[in-house]
Amino acid sequence: MSGCSRYAVAADVVFDGEKRHDDFAVVIEDTQIAALTPRSDLPSSIEVYNVPQGAWLAPGFIDTQVNGGGDVLFNADPTPAALAKIAQAHRRFGVTSLLPTLITDSDETMAAALDAISAIKAREPGILGIHLEGPFLSPEKPGVHRREFIRRPQDHHRQMLGSFRAGVLLVTLAPEEAPDGFIAELVAVGAKVSLGHSMATYEQTRAAMAQGLTGFTHLFNAMRPLSAREPGPVAAALESPDASYGLIVDGEHVAPAMLGLAMRGLGRAMLVSDAMPPVGGTKAEFDLLGARVMVRDGSCRTQEGALAGSSLEMASAVRNCVRLLGLPLERALRCASCHPAEFLGLGRSLGRLAPGYRADMAAFDPKDISVSNTWVAGERSDYRPGA
Repeated sequence: MSGCSRYAVAADVVFDGEKRHDDFAVVIEDTQIAALTPRSDLPSSIEVYNVPQGAWLAPGFIDTQVNGGGDVLFNADPTPAALAKIAQAHRRFGVTSLLPTLITDSDETMAAALDAISAIKAREPGILGIHLEGPFLSPEKPGVHRREFIRRPQDHHRQMLGSFRAGVLLVTLAPEEAPDGFIAELVAVGAKVSLGHSMATYEQTRAAMAQGLTGFTHLFNAMRPLSAREPGPVAAALESPDASYGLIVDGEHVAPAMLGLAMRGLGRAMLVSDAMPPVGGTKAEFDLLGARVMVRDGSCRTQEGALAGSSLEMASAVRNCVRLLGLPLERALRCASCHPAEFLGLGRSLGRLAPGYRADMAAFDPKDISVSNTWVAGERSDYRPGA
């Protein structure tokens, strides 16, 4: 972290979220961006930090689906200390903001997770809120979620979710399993609602969107597939400019051809990691609600071979967009920053490098997206010796 409240970060390329600027600098004042300016126009009196030669400086990545990291699983340890470890583990991969994700669990664990977010939110700006992936899912599409915990919302769930005030609340549910009006109730209290682990038809999906559902959790995975006579949630997502859909670009969860189709949709494609404890950690195995999961050939799988989250991190997701899908780097970066910010309703404060935005940035080598530095609310972390 700089010792000054006003300083500059200069790079050979600054990508502001829309366009690139060569040999530019970002001026930071306290926790916010004050200006973007050519490096040559910086006053001699200002402290300047120069990122490594050849590196790009871009908006920090925003991951809306993080189950764990640093050998910590949020479900297994829903505490402020665990959240701090998870956030730190992902920061070295360019993630400056994230939604810790609790998969389907008991009411007691849900309450503990919500309390942990409330306790850490004020001192950890990188924690934007919480993503509850379940428990209001379809028993026909559980994935690795435990069926015995999948349930329909009751009055105490409404009270629990309606009282959350510690940032963004994202709820992934199966619309066909939700009571009439439940999605609208969540939206009315400020929650973001996403479809996932669902067998909803196209018509059911459109009806949910009319109530305020705007997201799709790991599009294609754990949902009714796209077919000739039942287009299902996938078609509803791709045809709507108001939809935002998360994509796990690891080459395992979704075939590159299908990912390319999603990138051509009218909605906002968002990169997500669906990360598990091995990301930023040292252990290749972990326990997931009673199931043993191992990292095999770069993917997280149960002993039966089923995918269970991922060992993907956001820097690799950006790199895969370029190498697997042939996307321009600038577009891949937007999918990792401004698109998730807009989905979460934070597009006026995060996801871009512009005056008035929070100083969340990542510096990386554009050849392999290896991250050398991140800034969260103006505070710098370094990841390479001598950087």
